Amino acid sequence: MTMRTRARTMTALLALAAMTGLAGCAPGPIVEDGPGEAGTLEVQKVNPADFAGQSLSYVYFTDGPDEAATRELIASFEEEYDVTVNLEVLPYSDLVTSVQARLSGGNAPDVVRLTGLTDFRADLLDLRTYLGEDYAEEFVDGPVKGVLGEYGEMLAVPSDLTLNGPFINVDLFNEAGVPLPDSEDPWTWDEMIDAATKVQEATDTEYAFAIDKSGHRVSTVLSQYGTALVGDDGAVLDEAKAVEALQPLVDMMADGRMPRDFWLGSGSRYEGANDIFLAQQTPVYLSGNWQVGQFADNADFTWAAAPNPCADECGGFPGGKYMGALAEGPNPALGAFFVQYMNTTKAQQKFIVAGGFLPTRVDLTERGVQYPVRQEDMDVFFADLARTPDLGYEANSQPSYTGASLELVDELALVVAGEKDTTTAVSDLKAKSEQLVEELQP
Repeated sequence: MTMRTRARTMTALLALAAMTGLAGCAPGPIVEDGPGEAGTLEVQKVNPADFAGQSLSYVYFTDGPDEAATRELIASFEEEYDVTVNLEVLPYSDLVTSVQARLSGGNAPDVVRLTGLTDFRADLLDLRTYLGEDYAEEFVDGPVKGVLGEYGEMLAVPSDLTLNGPFINVDLFNEAGVPLPDSEDPWTWDEMIDAATKVQEATDTEYAFAIDKSGHRVSTVLSQYGTALVGDDGAVLDEAKAVEALQPLVDMMADGRMPRDFWLGSGSRYEGANDIFLAQQTPVYLSGNWQVGQFADNADFTWAAAPNPCADECGGFPGGKYMGALAEGPNPALGAFFVQYMNTTKAQQKFIVAGGFLPTRVDLTERGVQYPVRQEDMDVFFADLARTPDLGYEANSQPSYTGASLELVDELALVVAGEKDTTTAVSDLKAKSEQLVEELQP
């Protein structure tokens, strides 16, 4: 399709979307002039040919191999629409403060890549203004929960999806004569711990099980026991289920089946246990699909992704990244169009294959994605997506989730250090989560 044909098609589609929005066909309140105002959505007509000669800035952080794919997609966008994209790659640790400083100084970028919207909800453009009221329907419901505003504003696009889940050292399992888990029939938590313990005892590994020091990763365990830190109804943690979920971790750190010192250092700061797994010090490691590429390159033993264990629920705990356009950016129309381009079926497939991510688009999720390496492991994560309960997506969409997850790490560390029992820590965690909800919920 030529640029001129694309331009005519886009203009016609957006004009149709505008008429639909003005007719008020969508259910529920939607935004007209800005966040917090319910009204009728007026979709702006955009002719992509009018962008020729214009430029935009994209503030970006990279997970590694995704950067090359991003640069290739940007080059295609620039060539097709005769525009310039100024890609600004920042360390992830600097991104939030840098963008906030630019907003305060009246120098907002056009587009940003984010891991969450909490810091920028008031600054993000409602993408429906240019892309139409139904644009969100191109994406899976779960990830979309994290990008919707109070009145249905679409404040960003969920550009990739991650899922927490375990990896196993196949060589150690085989040496111990312990059967491998069945990806079609997931093991229970008790079965996983029992298998890991048998492998540890038979092969004399230092540990049986490891998990990243991360509230997000431990939220996987909470989800599997049927609860979450926060949700649409506030601080929703079921204390009895949380105690049941966390006690096995506490017990394993107490008797040496999990690395205790690993959890007692570095405060609330994230620490990955991937080096413990790569050193073959544990046969089972709970992390997520982003490790597949690293293990393919660096592991000198046979390994595999394993299904998440089940308790009250199965599946993993979701995460991911977002692309959003800033309302105060110099060119919001081009910013919205760029976000759309980077998240078409073709573009998202290229991006997630390069980065080892999972898709957020409905069409890619339904038909599956072919990865260049370790397809069988990525398929394990795909299968677990279907088992993952909505409470994980709901928790991730809350402004209070990040703070609550840090409190989870702190409280668990206090239990491991012997300063609290699990029941008291969970009660305190619930109280702190309630306070965060009160402070941060809109």
